Amino acid sequence: MPKQSGPVVDARAGAEGRRIDLDDVCRHFSVGGGVVRALDEVNLHVDEAAFLVVLGPSGSGKTTLLNLVGALDAPTSGTIRLAGTDLTASTRAERARIRRRTVSFVFQSFNLFPGLTALENVQFGADVAGRARPERVAAEVLEQVGLGGRARHFPHQLSGGEQQRVAIARALATGNPILLADEPTGELDFRTGVQILELLRAQAEAGRTVVVVTHNREISRVADRVIELSSGHIVADGPPVGGRAALAELHW
Repeated sequence: MPKQSGPVVDARAGAEGRRIDLDDVCRHFSVGGGVVRALDEVNLHVDEAAFLVVLGPSGSGKTTLLNLVGALDAPTSGTIRLAGTDLTASTRAERARIRRRTVSFVFQSFNLFPGLTALENVQFGADVAGRARPERVAAEVLEQVGLGGRARHFPHQLSGGEQQRVAIARALATGNPILLADEPTGELDFRTGVQILELLRAQAEAGRTVVVVTHNREISRVADRVIELSSGHIVADGPPVGGRAALAELHW
């Protein structure tokens, strides 16, 4: 099991850096002479230390929302503020700079570099974010997620759950205040999936803003807040039905 110590953060993770604001945001795509309204007049405001789960079927707009919140894409209209910075008129280069200092990603497919060890993969995140003493940060975060003894192993020498924990460690090593996870348990067995959720839950409790995108409704039971997307619209927004559940109560 991963250790339950607090995350390694740096001084820039202040309260003002953990807020997400979307006002009347639309993201439309031109396809075959028509228009696909991937997101349509979405309003979303997320404060610091929140654990938010975004639910919805394929095609509901989940990935588009994640790309916008993560400064990977720009809206067709509306306003996005990330960590207090207005992204609406930002260039691609400006969004990249904001992203490096504000947002970290955890992907379902892990996206680890196969030729780098676990330690080197995590150190890469610290390097990109400009952290001081990145190798030390990487070693500390690997210990935090319970993989200190696997630091010199390459991805192909790790289980799926271990690879996902390395991916989370790389995100934590940036010190960024917002953590976005795209189906982080989708390729994992139940036991390992619960361990990953435990890690993410701990990050929110330690002060990060955590946004998990998933189609698995059971995962939403451990969130502080759940939003549901359908055809590019938020159709529900509030606490989990029945209140927040303990991790031990989950099953899928």
